[in-house]
Amino acid sequence: MDGVKLAYKPFGLLLSAAAGAAAGTVTRRLWRAASGEAQPPKATEPDHSWTEILAAAALQGAVFALAKAAVDRAGATTVKRLTGTWPA
Repeated sequence: MDGVKLAYKPFGLLLSAAAGAAAGTVTRRLWRAASGEAQPPKATEPDHSWTEILAAAALQGAVFALAKAAVDRAGATTVKRLTGTWPA
């Protein structure tokens, strides 16, 4: 593993953590706008239907995947621009 790839690892982990936090915030806002509830339901909450649980899970998954891909791609592109080497 070359130096750029090794140096990118901790940077990539921090970016992923930031993407996860941002995705959680976006998910809560979208869920609040769609349902009027402050938090998406958890799978074990008995007072929500299967439809609500699965819709919340799909929303969370889609938002997280989008945020992670965007942040990972932006980080890799920035490293490439700064060092001339693709980090992954």
